[in-house]
Amino acid sequence: MREFNYNVIPNELFCSDIMNLVSAIHEYKGKQELFIEAKPDILNAMLEIAKIQSIGASNRIEGICASDERLDAIVKEKAEPRNRSESEIAGYREVLQLIHENYDYMAPRVNVILQLHRDLYQFSPSLSGGNFKKSDNIIAETDPEGNNRIRFQPLSAFETPDAMERLTNTFVEAINAEKHDPLLLIPMFVLDFLCIHPFNDGNGRMSRLLTLLLLYRSGYIVGKYISMEMIIEKTKETYYETLQNSSQLWHENKNDNLPFVKYCLGIILNACKEFSSRVEHLQNRSLSKPERIRLLFDNTLKRLSKRDILEKCPDISTSTIEVALAGLLKEGYIIKTGAGKKTAYIRNTEQAQS
Repeated sequence: MREFNYNVIPNELFCSDIMNLVSAIHEYKGKQELFIEAKPDILNAMLEIAKIQSIGASNRIEGICASDERLDAIVKEKAEPRNRSESEIAGYREVLQLIHENYDYMAPRVNVILQLHRDLYQFSPSLSGGNFKKSDNIIAETDPEGNNRIRFQPLSAFETPDAMERLTNTFVEAINAEKHDPLLLIPMFVLDFLCIHPFNDGNGRMSRLLTLLLLYRSGYIVGKYISMEMIIEKTKETYYETLQNSSQLWHENKNDNLPFVKYCLGIILNACKEFSSRVEHLQNRSLSKPERIRLLFDNTLKRLSKRDILEKCPDISTSTIEVALAGLLKEGYIIKTGAGKKTAYIRNTEQAQS
């Protein structure tokens, strides 16, 4: 039987890589708390952008997609869902908002997890929302030749309710004891949740929502303002690879937590760095708006689309961005690449050197 014991941290997690990640996140947390108290107006704009990114990315990871226009309309509640994918996007919106507003009052107990899962499917005709799986499930994958294979066998439907009770009870006890850093306990909990795979559908999305809930409850709220789900989407192959590596021998209580915990901490640190970078840019309000857009290109060698600039400068209108880009193009400071939806801009390094 799988045991859950969060009172003891596995030895493999006491390594320099993990400790350095935890230390770096702690440093960013202190800086962010100061900024969050002082700049609520900037944060509100960042929150709205992160919400759209998180809802879109977490669903796309599971193959649930909608156009940018429909996604924006559903997240902002300007349109009703038209199909199953849009219904599930709307459900994710509701659960994410619930967590944002009430995380302090939502201990990760079984009844809370079941209610969140029920709400995830509130716009869908599915009868499975809010219920543990009724039949055994598997985690499978398809190789490049098209062959299916079982990647992991989760707990049976019969074992799941008891396992979830033990999982949540031992985790809450460990968090309340304050003996170990939540940054270590949370990824371990999420890994165990995914290995149990308690639902017939929605396990991946629930794992990401629970990650945010547990981080918020421990004081790490960067996921409100920077979409960690989008960072996961961009590193999806690594996500699945580390999950597979850490789930081997899970049933025998001999699995290695290190790959998955390290990956999760890397995602959190990435979000912290992006938060600080974006905040620093938004604080340059003494500069004119065109000057701030120029500064974006000064600080990166990456291509930037209009959407990228809007995300980094939520207080600047689309028309102002278009005028600024036209000026930088005429000046030769940036180069236009791609066409249509793939249009982007990159700093002209040749011009900068001359």
